[in-house]
Amino acid sequence: MAKQTDTKTARQKYIEISYKNAGKYKYNAGDSVAVIFSGGPASGANSVISSLALNFINAGIPLYGILKGFENIENFGTDELKTLEEGEHYIVFTREVAGIRGNAGVVLKTSRANPGKDIKKVEDIEDPKKNSKLNNIINAFESLNVKVAITIGGDDTLKLANFLHLMGFPTIHVPKTIDNDYFGIPWTFGYWSAVETAKDALINFREDARSTDSYFIIELMGRKTGWITYAAGVSAQATMMLAVEDFLDQKYIDINELAKKIVDQIIAREKEKRNYGVICVAEGLVDKLPDDKVAKEKDKHGNIYYGLTEVCKLIADAAKKEYFKRTGKNKKIIPRQIGYETRCVRSSAFDTTLGSMLGYGAYKLFEENKFGNMVSVEDNFDIKPIPFSELIDPETLLTKIRTVNPNKDFYKLKESLSYHVGQKNFENGNDEY
Repeated sequence: MAKQTDTKTARQKYIEISYKNAGKYKYNAGDSVAVIFSGGPASGANSVISSLALNFINAGIPLYGILKGFENIENFGTDELKTLEEGEHYIVFTREVAGIRGNAGVVLKTSRANPGKDIKKVEDIEDPKKNSKLNNIINAFESLNVKVAITIGGDDTLKLANFLHLMGFPTIHVPKTIDNDYFGIPWTFGYWSAVETAKDALINFREDARSTDSYFIIELMGRKTGWITYAAGVSAQATMMLAVEDFLDQKYIDINELAKKIVDQIIAREKEKRNYGVICVAEGLVDKLPDDKVAKEKDKHGNIYYGLTEVCKLIADAAKKEYFKRTGKNKKIIPRQIGYETRCVRSSAFDTTLGSMLGYGAYKLFEENKFGNMVSVEDNFDIKPIPFSELIDPETLLTKIRTVNPNKDFYKLKESLSYHVGQKNFENGNDEY
């Protein structure tokens, strides 16, 4: 009961500060708008930027593109950065931006700067010692006569957008993550391009495994969820797909027990004359490992660099030992990571269209004065605003994460297409499985 009271109090404080600062900064005709891309790259980023920019240009509204996320402007007004220089700190969009819609990469470049790292609770928003870098950002905007910010980024960027909103600065957010774990939108741009790229690599690994009678343990991106692992695994006919959603009832994963499960599969398939396979694991399994197994390096937002732990290698090494223990033979079980190569590929038609719609949606929300909202889509790409207050935990100020629900059909699909020991597994002479 006490926790519920605390949560209610936190929400009340959140609402109070939001109302108190509302209107502190106002957009008027003739003012400018800025767009910022922050966090990891994602295919379709330039689609968002191009669509957004063209809509503002068509409306005759000056639009600045801030370069390298918040990395520079968080220091505006300090000895590090007294003035903003065009070409170094920002660009001014022209109609030439139409030509980047399908390009790979991020035209604005990006960074993982975290100007809100000292904000831990809603009261900190008004603490001048803790909000100083956020004030620097607002001052940087005002030096360009920018009165509205449009942020493009993942959960950490949404958190920063919410801070600016609570400080009274008109802000609109466009969701971005290849992990597809965003609460409030069914698919995020870059996800399906990443899945397609991972699938192509997995198919190559599968054919290598078939040719050499070996197994690959492939680690895929996905810090908190298995969206990429499951979709890429299904597309490439992986024999097993594992992510945090498969271990929700466990505080820690026992790597040796997992190795036994993998070797059960290997031996069962060998009896069927299938001496090969590809097993997909999400990098987020690191969160289920004991601390002594986890690499300690973190980014500026406090996120562990999951890839440094090499969970695929931990699993592969344990599986090789278990296989030798049972059979007295060595088995090629090879760990590999598919990571950054999925982030900046040329976007699929779906991601280009979705990104373009979200860019248009950011302009639409601006036109309708719907600040403090995230751009989302529903039905056939109809724009839907989602208030920040529905996406943020008012007590922790962290964003909500959307996992793969084990009770829903997407999870059940990956289970139905995985290889299960002791069951009929689409045999009937199907060597493609």
